[in-house]
Amino acid sequence: MGFQPLNKKILVKREEEEAKTASGIIIPDSAKEKPSIGTVEGVAKDVDDIKVGDKVAFSKYGGTDLPQVGEDYLVLEHENILGILS
Repeated sequence: MGFQPLNKKILVKREEEEAKTASGIIIPDSAKEKPSIGTVEGVAKDVDDIKVGDKVAFSKYGGTDLPQVGEDYLVLEHENILGILS
């Protein structure tokens, strides 16, 4: 991808949200809430407790969107990561 986070920042690729409900109703993009779970795609060199490939939960309103072609990336401060999912 060509993006290296700096200063305790973490690059996360958001998970796609389900496009329809369990009953089959399709949810339009404008009504979807962005998910707060994603996969770590890059970490700053000064972050040692989170690594590329970790699945993490993060603060709902934390981070900066980094739109890429067809992908939904977010750059987060280390303290906005709530935990690593197993």
